[in-house]
Amino acid sequence: MTASASVTNPNPAASSVATATRLADELIHGTHWVSSALVGAALLMWLVAMGVFLTHPLTELPLYFAQRYLVLDATSLLFIVVINTVFLGIGVYLYSRQRHTPTLARDIRSRAALMLLFMAVINIGLMANHLVLLWALIEVSTLCAAPLVARGNAANPQAVAWRYMLYSAMTLAITFLGFMALTQSAHLRGVEVSFMVDRMGESLTRAPDAWQRLGLSFMLFGLGGKLGLAPLYGWLPETYEAAPTTTSALLASVQFNISVVAVFRILQIFHGFEAGFVSQELLVMGYLSLVVAAVQIMASSNYKRLIAYACVSSSGVIALGLSVGKAAAYGVVLYIVSNAFVKSLLFLTAGRMRAVYGTNAVGPLSGVIRTLPMSGFLFSIGIFALLGFPPFASFLAEMLILSGIVQAGKLLAFTLMCVMLTVIFVATGRTVFPMLWGAPKVTVTAPPQSWVTLLPKLGFVGVLVMLGTYTPDPFNDLLRAVAVSIGG
Repeated sequence: MTASASVTNPNPAASSVATATRLADELIHGTHWVSSALVGAALLMWLVAMGVFLTHPLTELPLYFAQRYLVLDATSLLFIVVINTVFLGIGVYLYSRQRHTPTLARDIRSRAALMLLFMAVINIGLMANHLVLLWALIEVSTLCAAPLVARGNAANPQAVAWRYMLYSAMTLAITFLGFMALTQSAHLRGVEVSFMVDRMGESLTRAPDAWQRLGLSFMLFGLGGKLGLAPLYGWLPETYEAAPTTTSALLASVQFNISVVAVFRILQIFHGFEAGFVSQELLVMGYLSLVVAAVQIMASSNYKRLIAYACVSSSGVIALGLSVGKAAAYGVVLYIVSNAFVKSLLFLTAGRMRAVYGTNAVGPLSGVIRTLPMSGFLFSIGIFALLGFPPFASFLAEMLILSGIVQAGKLLAFTLMCVMLTVIFVATGRTVFPMLWGAPKVTVTAPPQSWVTLLPKLGFVGVLVMLGTYTPDPFNDLLRAVAVSIGG
């Protein structure tokens, strides 16, 4: 009788574990199609982007659509190719993670829908030929990204998402004040202003105009905040750290680039107008960003936040390069493109380490390359690319930017950039290299990693090496065309 009871009444704890495991398996398999559909949609967007790139030579551009509110030119084409390539890699990574992560499977439908909506908004925004339309689409992309940020692993991710939205609203409000100041400038001169990118130059003046300068300064300052430039950089480290891995990659490699395009549009409009004023404002924001990033990286004990501050540093390099203008323009464009892949590689690899170790703190991760050989190896490559080592594209880009700064005679900017990059290199190495190659401090069990998870990261590494050693002529011509459009 006792034996019979033991058979019919199994251990309740074991039964609960078995039930939970079965439900988790059912949940994962029941939503598996969602991540597959996301990869399919990302692949379709990438194929369309590559098809447009291969079938539309630069001599046929620009092409206008929707009553000239949308334009396909060298700038929009370059960044459409870049962001959709990055998104394909992020989609494949999410597909591989969702198969083994029940918590991710629970909200994969809404997450995939928000990601696709986010990408649709960004793609349209990149083609915007109207500054106000571009401004509005940047804000819409923020509204799509905020719910994704709120799904992070921080203590209170919802609060982080709200602060991210508030910062974005503030920076875009400052940008809108710039639009209003330009409108006032045109009104006082009796000129009708158009915010079409290809027509707005007609309403500008080369004579000293306080309202025009005020409008330009507000627009650059506001969009600089969206790029994570000091002093309005505070949202970036917190948001990138708190957000889920895929969301951090989307913000750093996709939304960042639509803000870059907005800055490029302003430079294209003001080409020949207020060049010295633009240069000085970008120079100051670049200086501040490099100093802030260097100080914060020295104090960082969190590898995901370290990557975030490295993004602030990258924004500073971009601002310094843009302040030079013609001599450094090609290097700036190449640097922006390469950084999209570097940031994605680092954040996706950081996601793997977070999943295994359960923390973003550097201390417990000592000896990562022994516990997670491929992740440690790829994170090392990402760090070397981030710091500007050959043969990666970031090395070539930084050399071109520094060369352009010297040619422009801005030796103070050259000196500061070299000093800050050296400080960042030493501080990053002091934090990251013991984490990767030190003696392990904790014992963890690493779940198996499929080749599908590695595929996008290896693809990003391949792109970085290609751009740093040999860039195919069609893509090189596209880079040069964009550089010329911003005064290169």
